[in-house]
Amino acid sequence: MGDGFRFDLIPPGSGVLCALSGGADSMYLLCRLLEGRARYGWTVQAAHLNHGLRATARRDEDFVRSWCETWDVPLTVGHGDVSGYAGRESLSIEEAGRVLRYALLEETAAREGLSLIATGHHAGDNAETVLMNLIRGCGLNGLTGIPERRGNIVRPMLQVERREIEGYLTKRSIPHMEDETNADLAYTRNRVRRQLLPLLEELNPRAAAHIASAARRLREDEDELSRQAERLAAQGLDIPEGAAVPVRVLREAPRPLALRACAILLEQAGLGGGAVHLDGMLALALGDDPSARMDIPGGSVRRQYDLLALSRGPESPPPGAMELGAGEQRWGSWRIICAPAQCPVKAYLNPGEFYLKPGAYSVRPRQEGDKITLGRRPEKAVKKLMIEGRVPAGRRDRVPVLALGELVAAVGGFGPGRECLAEPGRPALHIILKAEENGS
Repeated sequence: MGDGFRFDLIPPGSGVLCALSGGADSMYLLCRLLEGRARYGWTVQAAHLNHGLRATARRDEDFVRSWCETWDVPLTVGHGDVSGYAGRESLSIEEAGRVLRYALLEETAAREGLSLIATGHHAGDNAETVLMNLIRGCGLNGLTGIPERRGNIVRPMLQVERREIEGYLTKRSIPHMEDETNADLAYTRNRVRRQLLPLLEELNPRAAAHIASAARRLREDEDELSRQAERLAAQGLDIPEGAAVPVRVLREAPRPLALRACAILLEQAGLGGGAVHLDGMLALALGDDPSARMDIPGGSVRRQYDLLALSRGPESPPPGAMELGAGEQRWGSWRIICAPAQCPVKAYLNPGEFYLKPGAYSVRPRQEGDKITLGRRPEKAVKKLMIEGRVPAGRRDRVPVLALGELVAAVGGFGPGRECLAEPGRPALHIILKAEENGS
């Protein structure tokens, strides 16, 4: 294999921070970055986390301090209580170390004004990641491995094989430290590295490189599919409780794009979820139930006829009953104005403004058995009225019903009942019923 180091990932004149553990991979990375310092005018600094997990941790810190001093590389050393952090945050030691390491890198880069952070992941690491994801179960994204660039993180060694790293260090007599925990087969990655990959390399010595190369090609496919999915998700709507998308957007899209669009919408709504939730979300869009819903981590997804709505947090209970008084009142997301008046020639102006006979009215959610007679139409159950009006099942208890005793006098969005309309020229109550935008 030739020189696979991606100098082109770092523009000339850039400031770059090297993640330096003192191991072979990070020493190779630092030396290549110093080549870039000479060739491309890069500003190179390094950061090292002493995690305190091994008796040799101080040895590693002393080694990188000495090396960086010799080669005039500014070094930041952080000390982290990885074990304590893992316990407090319920993380594995490996994950806790990763979190603290990246926190140190980000803080140092920001403080020193360095635009990029370089890490020493190589082709073997990439192949291991792909194999681990495949074993656990994953989609296309899991097979794309480690990205060469994500935000301000660059990984210029992903096309460099381990033997190339070892050859480079040996040829130039560059020392490095060995992490004895890399031999501990209790870690899944170590078992993949020391047992599975060697078996694959018996079949093909370039197995790791070929897996990494396939991951790179698959990432190109995934990136294109993601771009198309973003265009679908861009047709979504912002609603107060999260996000929504027209059902047709997901119905008309190929399934791989629709699932990716669902993932983007979940993220936009501030919600979580895995593959099972994406499948369920798409099933709601493709199904025949116009009021179906499902719970997801952090909230819920529900059909509202032609919309799929994503909501954060538990759904609040519907408003309770209250007396209708003079002036302006709020009932859930509805604004109700009631004022004494004389009924004009027409008691009915539109579904949101009308004149009722004087009386002691209440505002409440619908009840079983509620019926209303609208205009010259026959009497109809309020539930059926809402179904025909395409009010989602989850929103029907949030539509105000004005009642005079047991008699339904009006329904929000549908208008007044004939029996309760005021007579022209007679005392009346002027009613305005208005739903706030996106509220109903």
